[in-house]
Amino acid sequence: MRQALRVAGLLLALLWLVVPLVPVLVWAGAERWSFPEVLPSTWGFSGWRDAASAGLPQALLRSLALGVAVAAVSTPLGVMTGRVLGWRLTRHPRLVVGLLLVPLVLPPFAVAMGLDVILIRVGLPELVSVVLLLALVAIPYTAYTSATGFARISLELESQARALGATPRQARLRVVLPAVRGSILVAALLAFLVGWSDYVVTLLVGGGQLVTAPVLLGAAASGSGNDSMVAAMALATLLPPVVLVTLAAASKMRGGGHTSAAAGLSETMPEQERTR
Repeated sequence: MRQALRVAGLLLALLWLVVPLVPVLVWAGAERWSFPEVLPSTWGFSGWRDAASAGLPQALLRSLALGVAVAAVSTPLGVMTGRVLGWRLTRHPRLVVGLLLVPLVLPPFAVAMGLDVILIRVGLPELVSVVLLLALVAIPYTAYTSATGFARISLELESQARALGATPRQARLRVVLPAVRGSILVAALLAFLVGWSDYVVTLLVGGGQLVTAPVLLGAAASGSGNDSMVAAMALATLLPPVVLVTLAAASKMRGGGHTSAAAGLSETMPEQERTR
């Protein structure tokens, strides 16, 4: 029964994601679609050719690189913060939570404008500034997701591994991290999506030099008048997040974190302890 509910929930989530894509999918394959026709009168791939000519492949690669860079910076910081929150290792959790909420509460446009001035004065390259700002936005997501994973396991897990002969590094890498692996993967996915889908920070701080897929899509939607090309760009920008979220949801349903933790704990034990 529980498995059936999980499958039903996953199907509903997929439906929620896919339904908005249907008109975009139709437009991406349309050569001519005039009102009040229900379906396009002419089908073709001119929109995709125009999108490729406008620089869509290069923009997608830039979005991919930006998403990976943001995830690489914000995920470790979020995991460390999540460990503190999930295991209640601080006397001032409300202060930590308040600091994490600041990037989410303030308007992104105002934050980008203000920090852009500071970063220009410091002299950081535009690309580095974009990555750092987006990592700052992503850290609350990675921290809260990681905190959920740490809250589900006992603080004693690391102590037990240490008692069985593991070094602090071995205890974290072989026992603790496998136990929260699912939460860390979701946190990294969320951070990647922050970098992949951002428009405001990339446009303002990047100074128009970093043309990612959302920036290219925004420019095309505001002035091209080519609906098929805009739809092709939108579909190419939307599909990777949808695929990643679907894979993450399917992986989450399979689970297995505690088994990995148990295996890691066994590996840290001296041979004589395991054979007693």
